[in-house]
Amino acid sequence: MSPRSASVNEELRRRSRERLLQATVELVSERGYEATTLADIADRAGSARGLVSYYFPGKRQLLQSAVHRLMHLTLEAALEREPRSEDGRERLARAIDAILGLAVERPRLMRTHMAGILQAEGFVQCPEQQRLASLLRDTVDRYGVRDVDADYPLLRALLMGAVFAVLLPGAPMPRARLRAELFQRYGLDWELGVPPDDGPPGGTPTRPAQSSSSLSSSKSSK
Repeated sequence: MSPRSASVNEELRRRSRERLLQATVELVSERGYEATTLADIADRAGSARGLVSYYFPGKRQLLQSAVHRLMHLTLEAALEREPRSEDGRERLARAIDAILGLAVERPRLMRTHMAGILQAEGFVQCPEQQRLASLLRDTVDRYGVRDVDADYPLLRALLMGAVFAVLLPGAPMPRARLRAELFQRYGLDWELGVPPDDGPPGGTPTRPAQSSSSLSSSKSSK
């Protein structure tokens, strides 16, 4: 049997790594972080235990990469779903809805992820995080800002703050209210993206005015 080519080996490694990431998302969602071991993850992924340590320095880094992958795939699916849109305002609305949706649909996983970021390890710079960042930067660019390097970190911070507010134990904020605030800040119509069935919160305009604080640096949408 002839040896596998470098490209085949690379594809096998990629698939093995992705199985570990998917298994991490599933198990932490089901059991929680503390009750999930690296051996559990390897077993769910059908991989040798040593492969986990080969790809990731520890469980916390593995979890962050796994959640970043989930966020990237969720955001990508939202942006590319039919009917596909190239309108920057629609794409930004879809991005906001996708990230807020993850906080509501996977609270245990996202709460654990946020807690890890706030600990000493901080933000893990991994391929999954870089793909997510690239997609968000492209969304900001298509929305039409003059300075993507300044506005992308701001959008990221606002989304992280909104996710934290949804997940805050004992005092969570409703997703619709947070959505309304973000949409108003970016001058987005309520009907864009995937609006909740029950409409905007009471007193919130469905067609917010473009405020100078949020859109003074914006260009026309692409």
